Formats: sequence, structure tokens, C-alpha cells
Amino acid sequence: MVFGIFPVPSPVPIAALPSEHEVDVQDLMRQFARLLAKEAILVSGVTQDREYKGALKPKIILRDINSSQTYALSQDLGPGSVACNLDTSELALACGAIEKAAQSGVGVIFISKFSKQEASGYGLCDAFRSAMLARVPVVTAVSPHYRNEWRQFSGPLSEDISPNIAALKEWWKRTQKKAISL
Repeated sequence: MVFGIFPVPSPVPIAALPSEHEVDVQDLMRQFARLLAKEAILVSGVTQDREYKGALKPKIILRDINSSQTYALSQDLGPGSVACNLDTSELALACGAIEKAAQSGVGVIFISKFSKQEASGYGLCDAFRSAMLARVPVVTAVSPHYRNEWRQFSGPLSEDISPNIAALKEWWKRTQKKAISL
């Protein structure tokens, strides 16, 4: 594709999974990452999980798909607190790790989700942008409440994918064919 006299790189594909059943989608993303890794594809990124460690209410964490590194998104604000308990510093650390991975030559990046923080231009937006700029395919979940914001953010790069392994394998196969033809 050429714009004026400057070549414009082809779009970076993003597989957007619906996150209505978020835990199932996060498990699916981890399963697909393991499958690609077995095929010697370098994978990186984070998926969302819950950590119970003796707490009555589980903590929401981001878990690195290649290591035991976790980023605790829920911070304990004490009993009776009704304030937002999102730990933005942990979110920023996770974002930075994804940005670094995007520059390291990985084959695909998994980003837990596009939701409220990202729809506001924060959260993991810079991780998405880094992957796009590095031309690394992305697999993510998209909250149904923020579909319009997602479409504005991702434009034509995103493809809605049915939340199952067969659909992800087919998306990856198409992604690889596009990469080879460039």
C-alpha cells in the first residue's frame, strides 16, 4: 500500500474477543498463548486473573504469560472503603512490561482487555500502541460496554473473533499468511 510517495505498512492485526464471560476469555487467551509457544512462536503479555490468598474478596491481578510475575490491580483500602481500589502504579508497570516486549521481537502480544481505563485513554492504551507501532499482532478481550470506544481506538486493525480456540487458530493462520505475503 502506498500513500503519496511513502509506503504505508499494512495494518497490524488485532484479535478482539468478547469479554462477556471475562474469566473464560482470559483462560482462553492463556490457552492460546501456550499453544503458540509450543509452536515456537514468541509470545508475551498479560492476562487478567483473580488471586484469593485468604481474602474474602479476591484481588484482581494481571499475570505475565511467560513468568510468575503478577501485577496486583486491586489494592486494599481497608474495611468499609467504597473508593476505587485500582492500583494504577501496578497497571503502569504491566503496561511498561508489554511495551518492552513489543520492542523485543515477539511474535504476538496478549493484552488482558480493553475496558473502562482504556476507553478513557489510560490503562493499557500505551501497550496497545506500542504493539501496533512495532507491528506485533495482538490478542485481547473487549468489554461490551466499551465497543464503540474500542472501534474508535483500533479502527480497521481489529477483527472480532469468536471466543474459541478454532477461531483463534484461523485468525493466526490468516495473520501469518498476510505477514508472508508482505
